[in-house]
Amino acid sequence: MRTAMEDKKISDMTGRELRELIRDTVLEVIDPDYGLELRSEVEESLKDSIQDKEAGKGITLDAAKKELGIE
Repeated sequence: MRTAMEDKKISDMTGRELRELIRDTVLEVIDPDYGLELRSEVEESLKDSIQDKEAGKGITLDAAKKELGIE
């Protein structure tokens, strides 16, 4: 889906639009996931994981490696 910004010529952009375009381009290069949103189930899983960690639940990195057979 193309946006109005994609169809504009640089000479037709305002300074603000050009800065926004440059900023978004740099952020996309640095982080390919820039602008994407997490699915709600992934967000919930991350919140649960953080709560488990804060509650002292979980396993050590060494134990995870052994469990996965990568040590």
